[in-house]
Amino acid sequence: MSETNPNTPLAETNEGRPTTSMPTTYDPKEAEKKWYDYWLQGNYFQAGNRPEAEPYTIVIPPPNVTGMLHLGHALDNTLQDILIRTKRMQGYDALWLPGSDHAGIATQTRVEQKLREQGVTRYDLGREAFLEQVWEWKELYANRIREQWAKLGLSLDYSRERFTLDEGLSAAVREVFVKLYEKGLIYRGKYIINWDPAARTALSDIEVEYKEVQGNLYHLVYPLKDGSGSITVATTRPETMLGDTAVAVHPKDERYQDMIGKMLVLPITGREIPVIADEYVEKEFGTGAVKITPAHDPNDFEVGRRHDLPQILVMDESGTMNENAGKYQGLDRFECRKQLVADLKEAGVLAKIEEHVHQVGHSERSGAVVEPYLSTQWFVKMQPLAERAVADQKAGNGVHFVPERFERTYLHWMENVRDWCISRQLWWGHRIPAWYCESCGEVHVHHEAPEACDKCGSASLRQDEDVLDTWFSSALWPFSTLGWPEETADLKRYYPTSVLVTGYDIIPFWVSRMIFTGLEFTDQMPFRDTLIHGLIRDAEGRKMSKSLGNGVDPLEVIEKYGADAMRYMLSTSSTPGQDLRFRWERVEQARNFANKIWNASRFALMNLEGFQASDIDLSGNLGTADKWILHRLNETVRDVTRLIDQYEFGETGRVLYNFIWDDLCDWYIEFSKLSLYGDDEAAKKSTRSVLAYVLDRTQRLLHPFMPFLTEEIWQHLPHEGETITLASWPQAEARFEAPEAVREMELLMETIRSVRNIRAEVNVPMSKKIELLIRPADAEADAILKRNEDYVRRFCNTSTLVIETGLPTPEKAMTALVTGAELFLPLAGLIDIAQEIARLEKELKTLHGEVERIEKKLANEGFVAKAPAKVIDEEKAKLADYADKRDKVIARIQELKDNG
Repeated sequence: MSETNPNTPLAETNEGRPTTSMPTTYDPKEAEKKWYDYWLQGNYFQAGNRPEAEPYTIVIPPPNVTGMLHLGHALDNTLQDILIRTKRMQGYDALWLPGSDHAGIATQTRVEQKLREQGVTRYDLGREAFLEQVWEWKELYANRIREQWAKLGLSLDYSRERFTLDEGLSAAVREVFVKLYEKGLIYRGKYIINWDPAARTALSDIEVEYKEVQGNLYHLVYPLKDGSGSITVATTRPETMLGDTAVAVHPKDERYQDMIGKMLVLPITGREIPVIADEYVEKEFGTGAVKITPAHDPNDFEVGRRHDLPQILVMDESGTMNENAGKYQGLDRFECRKQLVADLKEAGVLAKIEEHVHQVGHSERSGAVVEPYLSTQWFVKMQPLAERAVADQKAGNGVHFVPERFERTYLHWMENVRDWCISRQLWWGHRIPAWYCESCGEVHVHHEAPEACDKCGSASLRQDEDVLDTWFSSALWPFSTLGWPEETADLKRYYPTSVLVTGYDIIPFWVSRMIFTGLEFTDQMPFRDTLIHGLIRDAEGRKMSKSLGNGVDPLEVIEKYGADAMRYMLSTSSTPGQDLRFRWERVEQARNFANKIWNASRFALMNLEGFQASDIDLSGNLGTADKWILHRLNETVRDVTRLIDQYEFGETGRVLYNFIWDDLCDWYIEFSKLSLYGDDEAAKKSTRSVLAYVLDRTQRLLHPFMPFLTEEIWQHLPHEGETITLASWPQAEARFEAPEAVREMELLMETIRSVRNIRAEVNVPMSKKIELLIRPADAEADAILKRNEDYVRRFCNTSTLVIETGLPTPEKAMTALVTGAELFLPLAGLIDIAQEIARLEKELKTLHGEVERIEKKLANEGFVAKAPAKVIDEEKAKLADYADKRDKVIARIQELKDNG
């Protein structure tokens, strides 16, 4: 960077920096390991040590024990850590409860995959031996997750760590199941569910990924039995026609009035099926006739129930055609489709095939095409549970969503909710607490296995083989982790929790379920706020995925740039609810920011040798820069505290960055050198006090974002206490309010910047002394500049400095206008007058534009009518300032022309 570049920080214009006791460069790896171990050994993250304090609780969204954490986890966890560290420093009894999820199908699939590589299936092992294998897997990956939490610097209370399959949470799950069953809110029945033929289990809606697939639309002709005509239907899944039990038309469709009630002959099978009338059919869509397959389509299932139609299942759990498929029995469903289409064509009942792009559900875990499948499953009756949650939300007693627009997502799902299929055909999970009497068929739902059948007395009881959907146990997470259903001390103190942090993609499937279970079983909302963040995408805005190969491992980022840089980048690069684009250069910028803080601290510490926290005295004779930085610290404390409370982490980062990089490093530290290197011992002590105090408070404000760096620096600074983690949060102090010092510094900074700009334009290096003449606009500006002329001499590097209100305009000088003064740099032999006139004319054009812009704004009746008086006064003040500068530039151009 050129030394005459006007944007170069002042810090970079000083030759060399003295060495200090701190290393020249910050080593993230060494600091991260050292301080995380120190925090754990000191139990600094453990809640419960402040019995008189107000509690603040976050329960971590439990990661699945299926593998490594990804960048989404890193973002989610960093935001929670920022909140919990802030609240801990603010004096709350802050609990951040960690834990992990057993992730039923995902974990079982991974373990089965591992076994297949060894040539073994779960059936070879048997249930108990297989579950031993899964528990081993869980321990391995739970440890890996803890290692990654440590790498991220998360201040979790490990003494309260929970797992969705641990004994306490399992008891909570059984309690909820039994109570809902006794209230008639859990039932067993035949319904169409999402079925994964590969994993052979039911799936929840969230476990189904819809992908756009190029397929076909098959138009099939079904002849009427009486030979009077036919009906054409269209389907993307012709193999399901083997299970058709009717064709439906709209009751008011005139085309089919004479056919309603007649019988059709189902092609290939010869089976007779009726033509029925149902308002479900859209008569304007397609042919206006729809094939009804109750066992293989959720809408058809409902139509079938209304018309008492048979339910014919034509494939088994593996997606293979069964005995109801006739000659196609034993074929895979897609092979059946090929052969059936060929047979339909040969029979002359395939009217046409059209190419058709449509959304097809795939299992998130196995990748198999999901089959809508009629199956006997356990369900939660959702409407009664959803109604109360919706009513509370609309009455203003619900959860506060941040951003608020996500409340609509929540309400839309709750108001259109379907019964929840909660059984899964797996071995890994909470086994359904239902036992069947093999003598009389009675169903017993209990917390524990009954000794005998209540109905017939038989001891021949068999527990349901299925387990519960993973979301069933995670729906209880905010209160089950705190000891419910027992009335534990933790439950009484830390529930309801304070905030839930999660992504918008699981509002319907997790956030909603926690809310209605919380209301049902604790009579309270499980959290006051829910902060919704977006997804992390690649630099091009694409979702990160294995197929695209664009994923980024957070451990790789930490290895390269350190945890603090990654945390700062992730937490400050987006606004609530918005997706974030990951760019390596942003992490590098965050690392550079950390280095800037490190270097500034090294300089400060070299000048604070032997200085103790008790030596800090801010009551002495403070200079302009001292008062200004304390005033700016006050503003920063207020802004950062407010923005964190509003979950505006991006704005918080901007405020911190501007204060630390611009105000503290580039201005105050450089200004401090005058007194630190001077002979005035009183001024030196005051500056050392301000430097120590401001750096200490700066590290505290930054600590939730960059915990490792700030702990390392803070431990070198004069301080009291064992760790910055427990240091008190900074407070704005009325004694530091100094608006007059702000005005003085703004004039000084504008003067210095303007001189540097002029130097850059005529290529005069900072090392070359110059003559500087200043004509203050009034007595106040004159007093400010004279009172601070040592700063002007030092940072403008003057050979001669003249400050006079009546100063005559010199000839052949570079000029600059600042608010409150005119600057002249007589540079005989270096200035080209024609070039200077051209520069001033360019500046005049800009000033003309600004004057015209504000005049138009003030002439706009709509703006003047709506804008607050303060805003209008500010615009008028700007107009006067621009007009004054414009007039002076006009005069200066004329002077140069006259003298040229």
